[in-house]
Amino acid sequence: MRFLSLPFLASLGVLAVPLVAASPPPSGDILGFTPASSRIQRDWENKFRALPDPAHMRADMKLLSARPHHVGSPYDKQNAEWILKQFKDAGWDAHIETFNVLFPTPKQRLVELVGPTHFTAKLQEPPVPGDPTSSQTSEQLPTYNAYSIDGDVTGPLVYVNYGIPADYDELEKRGISVKGAIVIARYGQSWRGIKPKVAAEHGAIGCLIYSDPGDDGYNQGDVFPKGAMRPADGVQRGSVMDMPTYPGDPLTPGVGATKDAKRLALKDVKVFTKIPVLPISYGDAKPLLAAIGGQVAPRDWRGALPLTYKLGPGPARVHLVVKSNWDIKPIYDVIGQLRGSSSPDEWVVRGNHHDAWVNGADDPIAGQVALLEEVRAMGALVKQGWHPKRTIIYAAWDGEEPGLLGSTEWAEAHATELAAHAVAYLNSDTNGRGYLGVSGSHVLEKFINGVMRDITDPETGASVESRSRARSLVRASAATRKDIRSRADLHIGALGSGSDYTAFLQHVGVPSMNLGFGGEDQGGVYHSVYDDFYWYTHFSDTSFVYGKALAQTAGTAVMRLADADVIPYDFTDLAQTVGT
Repeated sequence: MRFLSLPFLASLGVLAVPLVAASPPPSGDILGFTPASSRIQRDWENKFRALPDPAHMRADMKLLSARPHHVGSPYDKQNAEWILKQFKDAGWDAHIETFNVLFPTPKQRLVELVGPTHFTAKLQEPPVPGDPTSSQTSEQLPTYNAYSIDGDVTGPLVYVNYGIPADYDELEKRGISVKGAIVIARYGQSWRGIKPKVAAEHGAIGCLIYSDPGDDGYNQGDVFPKGAMRPADGVQRGSVMDMPTYPGDPLTPGVGATKDAKRLALKDVKVFTKIPVLPISYGDAKPLLAAIGGQVAPRDWRGALPLTYKLGPGPARVHLVVKSNWDIKPIYDVIGQLRGSSSPDEWVVRGNHHDAWVNGADDPIAGQVALLEEVRAMGALVKQGWHPKRTIIYAAWDGEEPGLLGSTEWAEAHATELAAHAVAYLNSDTNGRGYLGVSGSHVLEKFINGVMRDITDPETGASVESRSRARSLVRASAATRKDIRSRADLHIGALGSGSDYTAFLQHVGVPSMNLGFGGEDQGGVYHSVYDDFYWYTHFSDTSFVYGKALAQTAGTAVMRLADADVIPYDFTDLAQTVGT
């Protein structure tokens, strides 16, 4: 999910701290450092980058993804306590902050075709032979979309492609209305919460979202367990909270969801969907789509199922039931700190979430194990005599998957402190094999380019920056290649929303970045039971060398932000971005 945001908002709230001049440092020096302090810094960074260990990351992932660990589950709390111990063992001042949030879980789900023939969807993901954790059925959350309203509806079925506004424009041109109908949309092209929202705005009474094999199934490669792609019964869970309104705990907007926080009544919450919604597999979607009549769908609306994609409405009629337990559950944010030696009131914050929809090896444990290696490595440097000038805060967030709950509640609870003290927030989430992806506040663009030049890609031996530049040139249009070749810094994308940087950037105005490797490992198990240790170690960063690269990249960035003589903001790239 990405919402457009103005990059310059990221500089708000920190204007009282020193700013670097809008020009590059002397050749060979690090942005924000003098020549002398650059030499000292590089020595410590070289020691740091030698420490992250792929074997540690593999072992950590195996442990953290061993069982389902969604919000409210026993293993979620156990993982948080284990992560806390790793912080403390590494010498960090660490604790757990607990918040109490609304987290619905399903008690009744039904999708059935009631005409012209009858079919009942399985709504289950079966275990896969050879994959030891996919069989943990008693601990797995069922397939569902969190924060869908309860509902029991029956209506004609209409196929709406990806369910984005342009698709409804196309239906209107063809004289097709979804009023009083249940829509079926495929995942992709937008964040999933947009699909039921737009459907309701057009009068639909229910929404089904399925994963088409043309997008992440057999049309893209062999399916799991033979390959990395989504099998016929794989389902993408996920939140459909109206996060453009606000993320975080639905009952406590704007304030931390502490035990005694004032809470809204369920009837007053504005971020639930207006219609019931469920995700389904392409195995379950196939009979539903095959039963739809009417006009043949436009060519670019057709997926890879062996059927004629038609629009409807009808003659297919579907009965959809969604009912949930609307319970308050605890979440556990693990917070660690290394206090700054000379500027302790300036904070560098780094985070990755630890909760998952099921076992979550790729999302989020691949990022979490890199963060833990950073924690251990920095702890080792402290024992060798290194002390950051600014305070470093590391966080393992809980409750990201349902709606950025742990990070938002912590940021809301500490908003005044963050606005006064936070220098930057660095986030990661998933991580895989390939190229470094960076999005963030453009006051940090020049800074992160400098970091990328000093990190070696583990498979090519080139710098991360040069490899990313080469990829950008290959993928660029002829019109933009000249800019890529001539510009000193690679462009970074603008952040919108979608992960734990949201509250820091958009609520508090802290310059933020999101980092992660990927692009060379296919993936079709997102938010399913098959995102587990077996899948990751067979089809993603199998040797964990890109986990090491992420730890080196993010850790180096944190150290530079913490140790710089002058905070390394640079406004020239920001000005150029705004100007274009």
